[in-house]
Amino acid sequence: EGDERLWVVDDLSSFYKVKKMKFGGNRAELDKTTVIYNENITMINIPIEAYEYTISGKSALEHVMDRQCVTKCKKTGIINNANDYANESVNDPKYPIELFKKIITVSLNTIDIVKSLPKPEFID
Repeated sequence: EGDERLWVVDDLSSFYKVKKMKFGGNRAELDKTTVIYNENITMINIPIEAYEYTISGKSALEHVMDRQCVTKCKKTGIINNANDYANESVNDPKYPIELFKKIITVSLNTIDIVKSLPKPEFID
């Protein structure tokens, strides 16, 4: 929520830098309608239905949350940084958050399509 055009941001790379997205609430009671993107941005009012679209048993949104972050491989020490990809390959520091927002739309539209499909009939 909120009009990004009204934000005053001096350094887009720093402002949109993501370390690890996490749900609102606490460990005992997660709030999946809220995702804390970083110290500057908290996304609210995410439709809970968006989590119904799953890939390999996990919602598409949670897949994005898991991948759009900064991780370090314990074995090799290699750092995987979504911010580097956003800034260097895509040339858009907002890429991780924009991807998350697009996946919300894709998830909701996909769920609507699936729900509108006729029920399959099986012949004995």
